[in-house]
Amino acid sequence: MTKRDIAGHLGIDVKTLYNWEKRRPRLYKIVMQGLKIEDAAQTARKYYEDLKKLTEDSDDRKE
Repeated sequence: MTKRDIAGHLGIDVKTLYNWEKRRPRLYKIVMQGLKIEDAAQTARKYYEDLKKLTEDSDDRKE
């Protein structure tokens, strides 16, 4: 994700994001960690749904 993408996702201006990076590094770090956690959760959800579908398909074949 680019800084422009991140700013758009957060609903802020790109300049605001750059200012946070320079003047509020702790805030910037927290925001970036939050985005990583959100991305990891979405990835985990996708893998869960894929595994669930595979097990359902496997159960259907047994019958």
